[in-house]
Amino acid sequence: MEFKDIKSIVDLMKKNSISDFEMEKEGFKIKLRRTDGTKTEDVQVQHYLPPASAAPIPMPAAAPAAPAAAPVEEPAASNDPEIKSPMIGTFYRAPSPESDSYVEIGDHVTADTVVCIVEAMKVMNEIKAEVSGVITEILVENGNPVEFGQPLYRVRPA
Repeated sequence: MEFKDIKSIVDLMKKNSISDFEMEKEGFKIKLRRTDGTKTEDVQVQHYLPPASAAPIPMPAAAPAAPAAAPVEEPAASNDPEIKSPMIGTFYRAPSPESDSYVEIGDHVTADTVVCIVEAMKVMNEIKAEVSGVITEILVENGNPVEFGQPLYRVRPA
């Protein structure tokens, strides 16, 4: 997580009178706490890694289960960079329901290209690509909620 991301969270907390924020993801944990203004803000950031030499614990054999439905195939993991949501909110691909989407698969984007809007607390926030390349995948459906750091698009560097 970059400093600008932490600053954005702090600004969002101030703007919306949120006193506590906590997030944990992939070996990274952050806790933010605001006070009434008479004390300084308390910020904790922790990086941790799982133990490298942990031996696997043998699991007892399970009883045979009833035949399951065919497994759902997950899309193949891609090494392409992702455009991620900088905040929690609602994802919109276009500026209005009548407008065309900001980007489609195959569109070329630059770092300053607006790719979507994330609505947070009734504020429409334009999200820029921050990478250059070609959109290869749209990972979120229009109108769905998104989490902080959730991938929105995949981009093949150009």
